[in-house]
Amino acid sequence: MNDSKSPLDRVVELFVYAPVGLALSARDLVPGLVERGRRQVDPQVGVARMVGQMAVSQGRSQAGKALEHAVASAQATLEQLGVLHQAESTTGPRTSSASATSPPPPPPPSAEGPIVAPAAPPVPRTGNGPAAAGLAIPDYDSLSASQVLPRLSSLSHDELEAVRAYEHAHRGRKTILNKIAQLQGR
Repeated sequence: MNDSKSPLDRVVELFVYAPVGLALSARDLVPGLVERGRRQVDPQVGVARMVGQMAVSQGRSQAGKALEHAVASAQATLEQLGVLHQAESTTGPRTSSASATSPPPPPPPSAEGPIVAPAAPPVPRTGNGPAAAGLAIPDYDSLSASQVLPRLSSLSHDELEAVRAYEHAHRGRKTILNKIAQLQGR
């Protein structure tokens, strides 16, 4: 460039002639620029695609393992709480030849609305063990196993034995019986 050009001439060259020259030569330059860009980017896109596919595959594997662990943990917890018997978790629901005191299976879902769990059947009295009113835990029959368990540790040996005898004679919830045995040192 010639340094003798005025600032106005330089502005005209920059904003008029340069864009016009670029537009005229773009038809020849663009295919070469596209090919050069493609050579730079294609390998990186291929690597990114491969890494993405590996990540998705690994994520599926990890999610499957986490789901299996969660299901097994939930089944174990339900078995400990006495909600699910071990035979149900491994072989499906028990048949009618099982215990006569086991609750009936829940009804199938209906289109009318949400599923409401059936009321628990009344606890049959066998005549063995103390009456619920004589237990150290008030309203024992209306409590769930998860409500009974924390109250057991404050009971004396005789009170624990009364609860054990009552539970064994009536509902037979393994979580409560196991906790009593643990507290009694059996």
